[in-house]
Amino acid sequence: MRRVNLHGLEAEYDEADPAGYRAGMARFGRQIGAEMLGGTVYELPPGQSNCPYHYEYGNEEWLIVLQGRLTLRHPGGEDELEPGEVVCFPVGPDGAHKLTNRSDKTVRVLMLSTRVEPAVAVYPDSDKIGVWPDPDRRDHVIVRRESAVDYFDGEI
Repeated sequence: MRRVNLHGLEAEYDEADPAGYRAGMARFGRQIGAEMLGGTVYELPPGQSNCPYHYEYGNEEWLIVLQGRLTLRHPGGEDELEPGEVVCFPVGPDGAHKLTNRSDKTVRVLMLSTRVEPAVAVYPDSDKIGVWPDPDRRDHVIVRRESAVDYFDGEI
């Protein structure tokens, strides 16, 4: 049996992340042998979010607050969540969300999600769509909706 202690996971930070999105993360699903579900612990310092407001097609996500008070933006507005609270983000626009730490202490959350590929995410604020069809990242793309072309563009 493989196991991981959520409290012992060390979040890694990417120095290239812009201000406002400097959250750390520790992915652990593969460490416990998971293939159909993903697990990530996010660490959000004060004033930071883990990613822009978005929703997914093909993948459901769950949020569990481990430590601190988290502000959750969702289609109905904003709510503050406390440790132990669990939220499900369903597939599609009804599951749109953004996690932000508006407190003065670090927030830690656990995100669980299905791992259906290709993965598609929509970012309503910036009107972008991201597509992740393969694990080697060769064909990953994020585009603005306005850049859409006709189905036969470039074919004839």
